[in-house]
Amino acid sequence: MPKTQTILIQRCKKGDDKAMMQIYDLYCEAMYRIACRYLNDEDAKDAMQESFIKAFHKIDHFTENFTFGVWLKRIVINHCIDELKKKRLLFEDSDVYNLTMETDANNWDFDAEITKQQILDAIEKLPSKYKIVVKLYLIEGYDHKEISGILEIPVQTSRTHLRRGRLQLRDFLKTHYNEARY
Repeated sequence: MPKTQTILIQRCKKGDDKAMMQIYDLYCEAMYRIACRYLNDEDAKDAMQESFIKAFHKIDHFTENFTFGVWLKRIVINHCIDELKKKRLLFEDSDVYNLTMETDANNWDFDAEITKQQILDAIEKLPSKYKIVVKLYLIEGYDHKEISGILEIPVQTSRTHLRRGRLQLRDFLKTHYNEARY
């Protein structure tokens, strides 16, 4: 972490409002974009601001094992997930006994002619329970154990939702862009 940010964090830990505003200014746009991955525009703004408030209240728990941005991102994502849970977004347990797992469940390759934005737009069209798992796995980089803890679902359900979301994503891209590989 750059020395200036380290100094700002130390000042935040002492309750320096000016340092908190500087940290907010440094990270607010990125954290808002992260919140928008999970919530609509207005809810994302609220979640982002509430996450900053939570972060500043818990700033003494921040250690330099991670960068401040990574620590704050986790707070934002967890807050967004909590908001989704409040809205009673259901993550159903799946009947894992009747599933046939693909041999290459990590294959997310698409033809290069599909843009990143087209893939992100297609993810938005997934059912909520699949969309959230796909975003946490593919965009945020969480593994199934972490997703299981965040969403309070079994690891196998996370795997199932990811697999089904991936299949629906692939089918959508194939249908709409005729580019997805099988």
